[in-house]
Amino acid sequence: MQKKTVGSAPLPAYEQIKRHVLAQIESGALRPGDVVPSETELVKEFGVARMTVSRALRELMAEGVLNRVRGSGTYVAPRQYESTVLQIRNIADEIAARGHRHAARVLGLEASDDPNAIAALELGAGPVFHSRIVHSEEGEPIQYEDRYVNPEVFPDYLAQDFTVETPNHYMVRLAPIQRAEFRIYAQKPDARVRQYLEMEIGEPCLLLLRRTWVGRHVATSVRLWHPASRFHLAGTV
Repeated sequence: MQKKTVGSAPLPAYEQIKRHVLAQIESGALRPGDVVPSETELVKEFGVARMTVSRALRELMAEGVLNRVRGSGTYVAPRQYESTVLQIRNIADEIAARGHRHAARVLGLEASDDPNAIAALELGAGPVFHSRIVHSEEGEPIQYEDRYVNPEVFPDYLAQDFTVETPNHYMVRLAPIQRAEFRIYAQKPDARVRQYLEMEIGEPCLLLLRRTWVGRHVATSVRLWHPASRFHLAGTV
């Protein structure tokens, strides 16, 4: 089988496998408690050595994404919710609270038929809505927001001016969030994200993956990239 690649730049094979598994989990193709493909299956699919697959799965277990049960298999770990610690806050409000100026640059606002996004929003078919925005504080980029939105929950999303009101503020104003799930990673961005955030080569990001629910609907699926040197996450219990 042809070896898979991610993006335009080649990645180490073990990282390709990690991203493949994470994409399956994010899209909902693999859910908490599901068995992930075996090492043998992944060796065949990616055309790599078993030790490469073993490293990928081992790192995902160390990150709390997977659990291995001896004699049974490797499973997607249960999701952990920390809404009491990590609150969903409007970045414009956070910046204003520091006495600074917020600005948003909208890179894209469009309908999308991305199959992973449709699956993450738990919809049977597209299109879904997609926005890409760079948020800046005093002229310095501090967040790249890559958001998919359920059109059944926010049908007028594409008609909004997100340089005036952030997506978060707009959506919470219309339909307060009932539930959220988070995952946070330290990860190097690709060249595109690095350019948007005006980062040095090799500088890591804090990457927050988040889905939110309004009623029984998955309302949004978003990736938030933050330069580690200019941003931190904090909360209180």
